Amino acid sequence: MTDLQPTFGDDLYWLRDALRGIFDIASITRGARGGHAVRIEGRFLRDPAEAYAHLAPACRAREKTPLFRQEGDDEVIYVVDAVIRPSPNRKWLPIVLAVLTVLSTLFAYVFFWEMPELSLSGILRTIPKGIPFAVSLLSILVGHELGHYFMARHHGVTVTLPHLIPFPFSPFGTMGAVIRMKSIPPNRRAMLRIGAAGPIAGLLLAIPILILGLNLSHLAPLPSEGGYVIEGGSLLYMLVKRLVFGRWIPSEGVDVMLHPVAFAGWAGLLVTSLNLIPAGQLDGGHVLYALVGDKTRYTNWVLIGLLVLLGVFWQGWLVWAALVFVFSRHRVNPLDDVSSLTRTDKIVAAVVLLFFVLTFTPLPLRFVT
Repeated sequence: MTDLQPTFGDDLYWLRDALRGIFDIASITRGARGGHAVRIEGRFLRDPAEAYAHLAPACRAREKTPLFRQEGDDEVIYVVDAVIRPSPNRKWLPIVLAVLTVLSTLFAYVFFWEMPELSLSGILRTIPKGIPFAVSLLSILVGHELGHYFMARHHGVTVTLPHLIPFPFSPFGTMGAVIRMKSIPPNRRAMLRIGAAGPIAGLLLAIPILILGLNLSHLAPLPSEGGYVIEGGSLLYMLVKRLVFGRWIPSEGVDVMLHPVAFAGWAGLLVTSLNLIPAGQLDGGHVLYALVGDKTRYTNWVLIGLLVLLGVFWQGWLVWAALVFVFSRHRVNPLDDVSSLTRTDKIVAAVVLLFFVLTFTPLPLRFVT
């Protein structure tokens, strides 16, 4: 390391010592990032992940946060005069939202799919049919978010508990579930693992639930007249139906009449595929960013264009195109945005993106009139 002790100044001796043996310094600039950081340009002498683990405690002890960045061909460390202090979680909020979402999901299933008699007794007779649907679907959603939650905690990232989102005016009664990261992932490896853990956990629940539900379902001729809804078919959904029934369906005017548990399993695959869209702040977007970094600013536009084109067939894709546009404008990069992925991480990323292809449903619901 070049001895730049005078350049560091008396107040930064600790930083010079902390960088010794892990970073070869080429230049130092004070007042970076709006005057709140020191910019150190040079070359890493050790794996950046190891370097970050070495440097971070020294910075944290002085109320500072290190950021590792790749700027063109330059490797750069920013030492920012700030630390993240997550606010306490509101423990009551996920409980309230969970209760409301259970009621919302029951309401939606009963009124969208069962169409009971508009009387108290008729509604009460129909509610038990919605319980298997609500329990199955919410198990998938909560399992998905708990995958994110436990992986985030494993990597030292502060997150909220899963928050279910009630929405009784949709066919499913919910807009899914979310957790909010209250601190920044330490590196791309952690970002990928946190992003991938949710869809993997969700699929590990959705596929068995779908198989169970299909075994409770039955085949029947399609109605001769309109006025019904056909669920869309992803590659994975069609393969599971082939496994259970021993034939490709729908075919020859026959389709499966879904049991509520099967419908929840199908909805779980759909929710997973939407989260795996490789753009913006979606799970698939985090996985793709971990793989290709800032190149996602180009892939985001490609995905938005494709979603707009798909909007010709299902208008819901226009909503998703708008969401991807809004939530891809501002990204929080990992603290260490330089470390490369391990071979295992790359395999996980490839598997997750394959799941997106297998679960993608171009036309989620089709109304036959």
